[in-house]
Amino acid sequence: MFKRCKLHQSILLALILPSVAMAEVEITGYLKNETSVFTRDGQVTGEADTMVDERGHDKGDLLKFENSARIFMNGYLGEESSWHADLNFIYDSEGVNDTYKGHELYSQHDYVRELYVDTSLIGWDLRLGKQQVVWGTADGIKLLDIINPTDFRELNQNAMEDSRIPIWMINAERNIGDNSNIQLIVSQVEENKIPGLNPDGDAGHPFLMKGVETISGQVNGFFNVAPALSNVAATFNGAAMGGGFTGGMMLPVGLNLFAGLTVDGFAGNFWDAVTTPGLLNPTVPTDPVAAPGWFLLNAFTQFGFTGQPGFPAGLNDPNGNFGTTNLMPITAFNAPPTPADVTWQPGEASSAFEFMSNATFATFNTFTSFSPTAPTGLTGTTSEWVRDYPDDSDVNAGFRFRNSTDGGLNWSFNYFHHYGANPDLDLSWRNAAGDELTVQRAPTLFFDTNGTPGPQQDDTFIPDVATSLTRDQARANWDMGNATTILVHDGTGSTYYGALDPSAVLPALADGSPFNEPPAMGAGAPILRFTESLHRVNSVGASFDYALDMGDIPLVLRGEFLYDEGDKQPVIDKFLLSIGDLTNALKMEDADYFKYVLGADITVATNLLVSGQFIQFRNLDFVDEKDTCMTQTGVMVDCSRYTADFPSMSLSNGLMKGYEDKEFYSLFFSKPFGDSQEHRWNNIFIYEEGGGKWNRLDVEYTFTDTILGSVEWNNYWGDENTTFGQFENSSNFQVGLKWIFE
Repeated sequence: MFKRCKLHQSILLALILPSVAMAEVEITGYLKNETSVFTRDGQVTGEADTMVDERGHDKGDLLKFENSARIFMNGYLGEESSWHADLNFIYDSEGVNDTYKGHELYSQHDYVRELYVDTSLIGWDLRLGKQQVVWGTADGIKLLDIINPTDFRELNQNAMEDSRIPIWMINAERNIGDNSNIQLIVSQVEENKIPGLNPDGDAGHPFLMKGVETISGQVNGFFNVAPALSNVAATFNGAAMGGGFTGGMMLPVGLNLFAGLTVDGFAGNFWDAVTTPGLLNPTVPTDPVAAPGWFLLNAFTQFGFTGQPGFPAGLNDPNGNFGTTNLMPITAFNAPPTPADVTWQPGEASSAFEFMSNATFATFNTFTSFSPTAPTGLTGTTSEWVRDYPDDSDVNAGFRFRNSTDGGLNWSFNYFHHYGANPDLDLSWRNAAGDELTVQRAPTLFFDTNGTPGPQQDDTFIPDVATSLTRDQARANWDMGNATTILVHDGTGSTYYGALDPSAVLPALADGSPFNEPPAMGAGAPILRFTESLHRVNSVGASFDYALDMGDIPLVLRGEFLYDEGDKQPVIDKFLLSIGDLTNALKMEDADYFKYVLGADITVATNLLVSGQFIQFRNLDFVDEKDTCMTQTGVMVDCSRYTADFPSMSLSNGLMKGYEDKEFYSLFFSKPFGDSQEHRWNNIFIYEEGGGKWNRLDVEYTFTDTILGSVEWNNYWGDENTTFGQFENSSNFQVGLKWIFE
């Protein structure tokens, strides 16, 4: 039931070793139901199965139907020590999968939520076991509250004490004099639980962020887009080998001979695919049989060789995408395809091929393999997800010092050396043995094969395997008209991956003709690995609160400050993405952050608490290198390198750039009501820079001493490319009923 870690084992041993007899055990708890429904029609992020799937939920559909039994157990171990257990039996029938329905370790649905012993030793108060520790108290946001990870299954709708994940730790605390206190923490390493951040993608989860869907989503996630794109590459490699671009003459070197033709060079020109079925010949727009390249690119993307000459009749090519993943910006899916189904706007990219408009067709070979089971004999790459987490012996550790002055100022200082709770994802190419492979950016070699001075469309262009360019060299070469092909090889540089070996092309040309040599086999498609890991962060924080005397109106000023050294940020390099260098285009890079909250609390009228906050997250290593470059057909595209906005970046919004200084504003109201002030209503509103908004209104009503009811309305709105605005269709209304027993 428990995750096996050395800290957990040591603490658990300490809990069960005492030989003293337990005193009487006190058992309390409650039974609770929470039912919530959507308040808007629509589709949530990541719910679509295909590019044209518009299915979603209706207003009033169930979002959650959660029943739980919570049992609290308390007892004594001798005269100086006590123990506490919090058992949590819970099931949500509307969870998108088993992870979100019932029990899940280290989540809101963990059966054993807390289990600890309170004791003392040489002047220190000790709490040993599975628990939660609170260092920060900001409204609606966690800043200093970094000891425990968070379960974001309902974003931040849940109360902090529920979304906070208890972990195993040693919590030692003692007072120093009359006004000071010091606390020492040694805790287990555990990550935040973020919907969709796994290879399954959690499709249909109501709080799946766009940034997560861009990683693992069925339609927009690179984890699925890359293999689908490589299948299209296999189609074009097969077409090239079969003579589809060379007048029917078999071409054993395949796409390796097309280092001078890019995705936009194909999509932005016109081709004759009618005169000789199965062959593609360049033509002009006025040709009666001319077809725009983007239409043909979409046809090959969606259907592969389905229906083509020589392909088995009635069989769908498994290399076809069939409208599933976001490879082309289709608005409809028809068989056969029509020009109205798709657009082509690399200058405002929203699909994989548009983002990769400068990738050469020779790059496509790198992503392909020969396969005896594939109808065309060729297939694409695969992706894999690997968790590379700290060893069990690794722990987090830190301290907090608090002090209250005689003048009424309360302040604290804290330090925490820990693994950041938000997982990283790094991309790399691997072979079947798991070894990391090397990416080579190869410039283009030009051979004048038509006798006309200067590069012409029917000349020969191959990747120069003898040269490896830096990012800046590749960028400079592009402006000089020299395209870069992405190759992948082993650590020695002797084995190249892909269906065909690019290092064999030049010798084939030296023999007189690329049509005469037998195919030189490559090592096959490399595997695209997504490695999920955690990184060390040094967090230094401070807080204060100070009560001012304003007559009959109490006012408290407060603040929290946090400096994170060694954190990570997602950096997008759109130039590298445009040439198909996936693993270097999407990177996690080091960044330091300074975050703070300034707040004021005032009580007015009859016990009405009003609290306002200003929140700012400052990225001290923000990346913003603006750049544009021109495609082969003269379209200006974004080639910038920048820090992305992880919560909202998506293929649909151009992989949105983040904020160097992101600001939030919040307003919180809370008031008891009833004859004995036994009921309470609360309302929190948060506005984020960029236009996202969230408002939660909740009412707690006490029917009897043992029966409590609640209602809650969560409304999201504003710009759809913000943290809160993207969840507009996840707005919901919830009712709850709780029966307390003793």
